[in-house]
Amino acid sequence: MATPSFHSLEVTRTARVATIGPSDAPEWWMGLHGYGQRAADFVEAFDPVAGADRYVVAPEALSRFYVDGLEAHEEVGASWMTRANRDNEIDDYVSYLDATVRHLRPDGHVPSTSVLGFSQGAATASRWALLGDTTIDRLVLWGGAPAHDLDLSAHADRLRTMKLTIVVGTKDPHVTDDQRAAVRRRLDEHDIPATIRTFEGGHRLDDDVLKTVLLGGS
Repeated sequence: MATPSFHSLEVTRTARVATIGPSDAPEWWMGLHGYGQRAADFVEAFDPVAGADRYVVAPEALSRFYVDGLEAHEEVGASWMTRANRDNEIDDYVSYLDATVRHLRPDGHVPSTSVLGFSQGAATASRWALLGDTTIDRLVLWGGAPAHDLDLSAHADRLRTMKLTIVVGTKDPHVTDDQRAAVRRRLDEHDIPATIRTFEGGHRLDDDVLKTVLLGGS
């Protein structure tokens, strides 16, 4: 059997981005959803804090699939990447997120830009914040942590310029106490300040904590 050859090429994709509020607001929040979620649903969590002073942008990951299996074909979700062809997928979504900001930002407008990534979106947010061209002022990783493959020694200076907050539910099966402690040690090793906040609950957004975080609380 012949061994196949694989080739890489860039193609044009049409992305879907949900927004709430005016794009000329002084404060922008970029919300990156978790695995199997959709932008239209994820952006609703930010609705209580959107307004004239706050613009919420929720890009949808480009890889969509049926989350309810092949027979039902009703519920659609999206994924930022898989481990297959991972380096190109990371490059693609970093470029996509930078392009989203350029597309939506009015000429001459330089808002304060914050990012909140949930679950798979947390790793996505950390890679974008450190590998992308967009200046990020605040980085919130919810139900996740900085991507394990990021070289924090190489990116520590940039990460120190951001206000870093990590939010984890006390009953989150994906982020145990030991894992949370390991994240703290990893950040401390590189002198990266961070606030780690917990709430009673599992692998989900908490409305009260989310509102506090989005309005500037730790």
